Amino acid sequence: MDFKKHYLDNTRFEFQRMKGLAERALEQIPGVDGFHFELDEASNSIAVLIQHLSGNMVSRWTDFLTSDGEKPNRHRDSEFEPNAGRTRDELMEIWERGWSSLFESLNALTAEELDETVVIRGEEHTVVEAIQRQIVHASYHIGQLVYLARHVSADGWQSLSIRKGQSQSAPGRYKML
Repeated sequence: MDFKKHYLDNTRFEFQRMKGLAERALEQIPGVDGFHFELDEASNSIAVLIQHLSGNMVSRWTDFLTSDGEKPNRHRDSEFEPNAGRTRDELMEIWERGWSSLFESLNALTAEELDETVVIRGEEHTVVEAIQRQIVHASYHIGQLVYLARHVSADGWQSLSIRKGQSQSAPGRYKML
């Protein structure tokens, strides 16, 4: 088995699975208000998480191999500013922009490029390290997004995973998410 090719294929698969999980959660949010709901003043809304994830992915994955992953035109702090006027469609466009940037660059990567060095915030990383950094970052925020979506969907929530008490009858792990 070509480990590097397998790693890239698995990385694409896991990012697709992560994106799909989040989108199944987003679909369950009733109305646009649920996107802007905050648990408290220190918490981020789903809309803010979308803005931040997208801003991060666009910055990191644009010219991935040739420029610092923290682009000078990125305004990270503004990603955390609530914008209650944004519609569901606008938020989903922002969401897609980030993921498109990621997948465009990830799909263009070759196994040979995994050993190359990229820079993020002035710090050198191998391509593998940069990918792992993105996986960890995205999964952290997607977990928050799913939790909030579950909260605002309340009784209308359809589980994205194995329901409590149904572990014995659940299919294989990759079929769940």
